[in-house]
Amino acid sequence: MPRILSTHALHPRAAAMLQGAGDLVVASAPDPETLRREGRDADIIIVRAPLPEALFAEAPHLRAAIRHGAGLDMIPIEAATRAGVLVANVPAVNAITVAEHVFLVTLALLRRFRQVDGDLRSRGWAAGRAHADHGRDLAGRTLGIVGMGAVGRAIARIAQHGFGLDVAAFTRTPANVPEGVRALDLDALVSTADVLVLCCPLTPETRGLIGPERIAAMKPGALLVNVARGPVVDEAALVAALQAGRIGGAALDVFDTQPLPNDHPLLSLENVVLTPHMAGITEDSMMRMGAGAAEEAIRILAGRLPLNLRNPEVEARYRQRWPAPA
Repeated sequence: MPRILSTHALHPRAAAMLQGAGDLVVASAPDPETLRREGRDADIIIVRAPLPEALFAEAPHLRAAIRHGAGLDMIPIEAATRAGVLVANVPAVNAITVAEHVFLVTLALLRRFRQVDGDLRSRGWAAGRAHADHGRDLAGRTLGIVGMGAVGRAIARIAQHGFGLDVAAFTRTPANVPEGVRALDLDALVSTADVLVLCCPLTPETRGLIGPERIAAMKPGALLVNVARGPVVDEAALVAALQAGRIGGAALDVFDTQPLPNDHPLLSLENVVLTPHMAGITEDSMMRMGAGAAEEAIRILAGRLPLNLRNPEVEARYRQRWPAPA
């Protein structure tokens, strides 16, 4: 039986789909050394943790690394391609999940939910209610979106049709900008937005995209929401701006170092909502992502190419290793 290694447990529906297709094994731990050791005998790896580059040269039977989700920064694509290994993902299936999270945390910041809930529980009704005077409405504000992939478009749709917001966006693909959304260059977007949402992929071009100068250019009182990747933002500059009250607050789902260290200064700030890289995770999205990854695994093990092949240049090398079925 082919060996299917998943870095994490899969949704029961996805696991059931793989019965009969291969021997599904969940890694004993998701750290790089364990994945390198346990991935050497794998035919398929389903990825929710960073894979070490060295794995691809040491896994002679490996056919594919399938991302359980959309972002590909956990897979060293060049190493996979050199080894003749397919890279696939499951795009867009958790876009609405991430978009809903964006509005959850934005409203929590605007309405001071953490402070209200904490003071109500610890100091009583009046102390919690006192924060209401300092809350802010979302209506009437400008939402700026960096990145117009599936997540960005889902955020824009909810912002326009659910909240009636003024929406602007920055993207390298202007054709992706929906009707009614203003396309701006990044500096204009940063200085215009009341709520700036980052949902772009992490690439060499986006690393450090929101640095000290752009953070300084944000409106006083503006909010930053990051559901992209931690290194898209200069974390030290953001912490300094939050500590100084230079911007209104931040909602962060991703960080430079994950898990977030226990002594990190972000943990002591009142004007921050923190979540542990879970914006795209619900039971519903886990089912969709797991099922999508399982479908791609079954397709590959049957000798076909994945629907969402992300390194098409590998095909000739891959077919030398695994010829197409007659």
